[in-house]
Amino acid sequence: MKEPQTREKQYQFLLERRRKGLARFGLMSSQVWQDDPRRLAFLLARYKFVAKMLSGLDHVLEIGCADAFGTRIVKQEVKRMTVTDFDQIFIDNAIETMDERWPYAAKVHDMLSGPIEENFDAAYALDVIEHIDAAHEDVFVGNIVKSLGAHGVVILGCPSLASQPHASPPSKAGHVNCKDGPAMRELLQRFFHNVFVFSMNDEVVHTGFHPMAHYVIGIGCGKR
Repeated sequence: MKEPQTREKQYQFLLERRRKGLARFGLMSSQVWQDDPRRLAFLLARYKFVAKMLSGLDHVLEIGCADAFGTRIVKQEVKRMTVTDFDQIFIDNAIETMDERWPYAAKVHDMLSGPIEENFDAAYALDVIEHIDAAHEDVFVGNIVKSLGAHGVVILGCPSLASQPHASPPSKAGHVNCKDGPAMRELLQRFFHNVFVFSMNDEVVHTGFHPMAHYVIGIGCGKR
């Protein structure tokens, strides 16, 4: 049987790619795509921001990667990636869905239990700190900092306090420590000399009014 032909020849490779297998979603990204597709745009915009901030670094750590759907966006900009989550289910899924062209090391690790002794150039945790009780946040961030080299950078991102009345039940499940801009700055300043805080609404990252932000991102550099 003759192989189907696309109307424009430059797209024929797509059929060849299909024979090798189409890309798959992971456990969490699949649920988002099924239930609230536009939220993927917000998620990937956060990863793109991280990727551009850390562009050119050698070895970067992601904490709380879940299915690592957005990780390859960061991998496009850095040389090596290690992803961690405290849930074996998500790490297994991250390994299962990893593309060999965008490789990363994946391991189970609870950052509350201790640092990872690898001296990473940078570490980031998106949508994680809001799940950490405020009484334990210094241990969490402190162990991230101990996982960094001398000039390491940390990026934290979380839903803002102001967004929570508008969040869906699945989105805010487990949220015990959402932050506004000043609280994010205060947390990171306990560990870094230089802290930069950004607001985010939908997929747009900006320096605007924190109380109107849906999401808050903090960058810490210059370890104390």
